[in-house]
Amino acid sequence: MRCSLLLGLWSLFVLRGDVRRFKVPKGTGHEQQSPTFGVVVQAEEFLPRSVVLVAPTSQSARAASFRPEVEVRGELTRVLVEHVGAVDVARLGARVGHLNSEEMWLVDEALTTVLGLA
Repeated sequence: MRCSLLLGLWSLFVLRGDVRRFKVPKGTGHEQQSPTFGVVVQAEEFLPRSVVLVAPTSQSARAASFRPEVEVRGELTRVLVEHVGAVDVARLGARVGHLNSEEMWLVDEALTTVLGLA
């Protein structure tokens, strides 16, 4: 199999709750700017797509009721649901983890809050 074909196949296995490394485009102000981890928050019914909804994570972000704390690679980090955005699958890197059901519930609650869906 050609290498380019293999690289394209990985996107078929993106799951909601996956934690993936991704490169954020140059931001302004308080936007995340460096390579970071992100949680896939898009419903699995809408995967795979050429873009995926991802909430970045940060170990340095201040605690807030709408920033759930989860464990990634053995370290606590906050999911910045207020920064959720569409990420081209070409910018997604390797899967580095997957949130458990309790952590995903916290992310869902935070999304409900910041999107005003309650």
